[in-house]
Amino acid sequence: MNRPRQNGAGGAIGLLLLASILWGTTGTVAAQAPEVSPLAIGAASLGIGGLLQCAVGARRVWGDRSALVDNKGLVIFGGVAVMIYPLAFYSSMSMGGVALGTVISLGTAPLFSGILERFADGARLTVRWHAAAVLGIAGSTLLGFSRAAESGGSGTGVVAGCLLGLVAGASYACYSWATGRLIRAGIGRQGAVGSVFGVGGLLLMPVLLFSGAPLLDSAQNFMVAAYLALIPMFLGYLAFGMALAKVPASTATTVTLSEPAVAAALAVGLLSEHLGFTGWAGMALIAVALLILLVWSPRNIGPIVSATAHQKYCAEGTRCGICRQDPSAELMR
Repeated sequence: MNRPRQNGAGGAIGLLLLASILWGTTGTVAAQAPEVSPLAIGAASLGIGGLLQCAVGARRVWGDRSALVDNKGLVIFGGVAVMIYPLAFYSSMSMGGVALGTVISLGTAPLFSGILERFADGARLTVRWHAAAVLGIAGSTLLGFSRAAESGGSGTGVVAGCLLGLVAGASYACYSWATGRLIRAGIGRQGAVGSVFGVGGLLLMPVLLFSGAPLLDSAQNFMVAAYLALIPMFLGYLAFGMALAKVPASTATTVTLSEPAVAAALAVGLLSEHLGFTGWAGMALIAVALLILLVWSPRNIGPIVSATAHQKYCAEGTRCGICRQDPSAELMR
């Protein structure tokens, strides 16, 4: 079978880096409202941001309603993962420190994504993905150890932060995979992202109502929540969703390993935090991982999908995201 021409993968990497930069500001900004619980911060940021994603894509969600109903299991699965992610992510940063929570959450996501794509989709993960994932995770780990040593967090808090970070990483991988799977099933990007994040946003509303009162106690608290909802969560995930139409979740979550480096750079530049040799070495490894994804063999950046998985996507031959909407895909012979 001929391999379709690669289209737009470099632009997708740029969108993912933009999302990472925006997401890298979340810990620093959330720290400006210390009296607000991490549950309230998480529910406000991705709850409101998710509903905004749904509102922006409402017309496409409605237009794709038949296909979304046919794939309602994926929509619900992704929506539940969207609900879990911010609660675990912000709680992880609160208990183990911003650096450690960010590193564990983002550093483990590529592994969970790779496992999902390998066993759920029958995808063959490339050598380049493995190399980039190993380097990115190693870099994130070094960076996390460096920042954790500087913060001097308690042992119990670090353990709890790590466990919550693992939950966040798994949920991040799950909703990325679910959204990408919907896109590759022939559903438009806005319809897929809007439906998954809309469900997640709705599920987060009770948490916000229960815990969000402190957000209204001061203008600063309100502005923190507004920034997190509008900039990193809404705009960041808008860029992320656009990228998922071009690359698989395993590649997307590997590129976003740059987020801990962004967070560390902001802490050094804006908060005058110290980053030792170990931290800088970790940032260098993350940079190498990104270069591998961006420069080395760009034709392989798209998802590689088994013939069996392709048959599931292309049963009718008319709405196949692999053949029709995702020209970066390669099919195994």
